[in-house]
Amino acid sequence: MIRIDDELALPDEEVAFATSRSGGPGGQNVNKVETRVTARFDVAGSGSLAPAQRALLQERLASRISRAGVLQVSSQRHRSQAANRDAALARLIELVREALRPEAPRLRSRPPRSARQRRLRDKQLRGERKRERVAAEAED
Repeated sequence: MIRIDDELALPDEEVAFATSRSGGPGGQNVNKVETRVTARFDVAGSGSLAPAQRALLQERLASRISRAGVLQVSSQRHRSQAANRDAALARLIELVREALRPEAPRLRSRPPRSARQRRLRDKQLRGERKRERVAAEAED
């Protein structure tokens, strides 16, 4: 089981891993060994997600989810496949956890009195400057 948070855990079968050749560090090893790991999670077909969770993930991670409803996360940061697998899985967990976190309600606030006074004073000065400009043009 892949634990996302206290309420959600994904079965291991719902996350698939694929490997491919990687760029980056590794020297000649890069040309021989498939060290890049891509973790795939089928959001649309997941049985462990509630409909509300599925909708939230599809809305908040829309740019990362394919048309088929699959969330993909790749890692090629490390030289070993195992380290990249762990990194891809950690990033997938982090993305899902962040997307499912409820948004904090917005607290209404008022601008301070000094800010309102400064705004009104600046408006007054701009108006005076424009009036002076019009008066100077009338004299010419």
